[in-house]
Amino acid sequence: MPLRGGAEYNRPLMPQKLDELAAAIADRALARLRGEGSGNSASLPETDCAPGGCEPCPQIHSCGARALFEEGATRLTPIAIRTSKDLAQVIDHTMLKPDATREDIVKTCEEARRHGFATVCVNPSWVEVAARLLHGSSTVPIAVVAFPSGAATTSAKVFETREAIRKGAREIDMVANIGALKGKDYRTVFEDIAAVASAAHPLPVKVILEMGALSTEEKVIGCALAKAAGAAYVKTSTGFGAGGATAEDVALMRRVVGNDMGVKASGGIRTAADAKKMVEAGASRIGASASVAIVTGHAPGPPSRY
Repeated sequence: MPLRGGAEYNRPLMPQKLDELAAAIADRALARLRGEGSGNSASLPETDCAPGGCEPCPQIHSCGARALFEEGATRLTPIAIRTSKDLAQVIDHTMLKPDATREDIVKTCEEARRHGFATVCVNPSWVEVAARLLHGSSTVPIAVVAFPSGAATTSAKVFETREAIRKGAREIDMVANIGALKGKDYRTVFEDIAAVASAAHPLPVKVILEMGALSTEEKVIGCALAKAAGAAYVKTSTGFGAGGATAEDVALMRRVVGNDMGVKASGGIRTAADAKKMVEAGASRIGASASVAIVTGHAPGPPSRY
């Protein structure tokens, strides 16, 4: 099973084996989505996992992708959303504008405390302020890493992660290396996520895949790599890229990662109806800047890019 928090692995998978597994995962996933085949995963390439389960190593073979092909394994009971309070408890209230001021951060944190949002998500330069403002509440601060491009070096992402945690972040939302994923450099994608998950351990890491920029095959492989690398969530988008969250993408992500990993829908979620649709599709967390409008039913303000 995947090691939450990115525990160190001791048997790196050879690049060619990782490529072979990723390709096989994509082929089987696409066939399953087209309704072809029985969903039996027996033809996936074998790895050197020990009988009875994985040792601490990055094996996609049984560390995530299997869940896509096991009948019934990925069925999730949707979170019961009966009241605005229920919805508030799964919302990451965000303020990620590059020109956000201290007043914006204060307002965001006050709103989160008042409405009981799960978290406040901010850029790293504001996480220390958010942590102080949220102290003593049930809302925790999140910092984004390599946001919004994901194109930073792995060492820079690790540094940014450690610095954010030192300043009070209790969750990390990192942007995956989208160019490496699209270029089929799966080892880079995997090791990038694994390094951040290890640096954040035991705190959870969400991996932003910018789903609007990916093909179905790339979406499936990205989710499988994130799970195998020890991430706690996969996330739809930054809100600054091509497209935002869709129920179809959320449902696909849930099918890939199974029930033991979170799925965060973010980007363009503006109303309670939008949020509920994502939860029904399999989201366990919602990222939004229109959070207050979502839980109060008031009309949201001008559209935000996140």
